[in-house]
Amino acid sequence: MSDASIRPCPPDLSVDVVTIFPSYLAPLRESLLGKAIERGQVRLAVHDLRRWATDGHRTVDDTPYGGGPGMVMLAEPWARALDDIAPPGEPDQPRLILPTPTGRPFNQAVAVELSRTPRLLFACGRYEGIDARVAEYAGQRMVVDEISLGDFVLCGGEVVVLAIMEAVARLIPGVLGNAASADQDSFGDAVYGLLEAPAYTKPANWRGLAVPEILLSGHHEMIAEWRRQQSLERTRQRRPDLLTR
Repeated sequence: MSDASIRPCPPDLSVDVVTIFPSYLAPLRESLLGKAIERGQVRLAVHDLRRWATDGHRTVDDTPYGGGPGMVMLAEPWARALDDIAPPGEPDQPRLILPTPTGRPFNQAVAVELSRTPRLLFACGRYEGIDARVAEYAGQRMVVDEISLGDFVLCGGEVVVLAIMEAVARLIPGVLGNAASADQDSFGDAVYGLLEAPAYTKPANWRGLAVPEILLSGHHEMIAEWRRQQSLERTRQRRPDLLTR
């Protein structure tokens, strides 16, 4: 048997995360995502930005030009990190994800888009953000995508990475035990993007509360229609903006 025949298959998704708090990303190795990493479907490498600091104190931030509160992350450590992880001239450059409140909103459609990208590189900003020239520098050779988790401000990008990776990895074929689960999720409807219908399990009667009779009928077409109507009603009540779109 040749070496080529026993060489492991490349991962479906290769991910690098740069942060000043590497331990914050430990949950990425838990649950279904952790199993996908163990199986080799996902490759994950978490890097400490301070490794690329240029002084003895491993400084990664400084005061902002123009004044104002807080600190801004220095461009040079980030440039060094990018150059080491994805060297200039390397043909398969990653897609750089910059979590920021000023980015485009993250949703299921973006998760699907990212799940079809073979290589992702996350840059976790802190303080008042990363020197804006880093995105400009990276954009000379790779796609740069600024993404927001919502209309609120966090202390850093690590939480955003956890959420995005959870949403993206479960869309990779073979990560979920039942592939149909992703299709039935909220926002998973390719056409309408409705909220998911309520779900129930045994027992049929619990503390005086009963499972809807239709779910016990065994009539799959009627159950599918009931779930569809429940999705429509739940979306109308909680997210009418989705129906408008």
